[in-house]
Amino acid sequence: MQHVIIVIHLMLVLALIGVVLLQRSEGGGLGMGGSGGGSFMSSRGTGNVLTTTTWSLAGLFFVTSLILSILAGFNRAPTSIIQGGPSSPASQGAPLGGEGGLLKQLQGGPATPPAPSGPQVPQSK
Repeated sequence: MQHVIIVIHLMLVLALIGVVLLQRSEGGGLGMGGSGGGSFMSSRGTGNVLTTTTWSLAGLFFVTSLILSILAGFNRAPTSIIQGGPSSPASQGAPLGGEGGLLKQLQGGPATPPAPSGPQVPQSK
C-alpha cells in the first residue's frame, strides 16, 4: 500500500514540476498557440488551464504527503528514554544509563563512583 502511494506521489511530483516549468513567469501561460482571439488554446486559456492543473496537482501532492506521513506513523513504536534498550543513548554511557549512572541511583541500585579524569594524588587525613 505504501509503495503504491509513493509511486503516485513521485508521479505527481514530476507532473507538478513539468506544469510549473511550462508556465510563463509573467503568468501568460504556455505562450504557444494561435494568436487569434478565438482560438481554443489562446494565451489566456492556456494560462487558466495551467493554473488549474497546478493547483490540482499541488492539492493531490499535499494529500499524498499526509497519507504517507500517517502510514509512517502506524509503524512507529513508542520508545522511552528512561527504559533504554541496547540501541538507546541511555545504555551507551549517557548520564542516565550505564554503570552506576543516574538511572541506577534513582532505581536504588548500587552507584559506582565516576572514573577519575586524570592522575589522583593520595590525600592524608
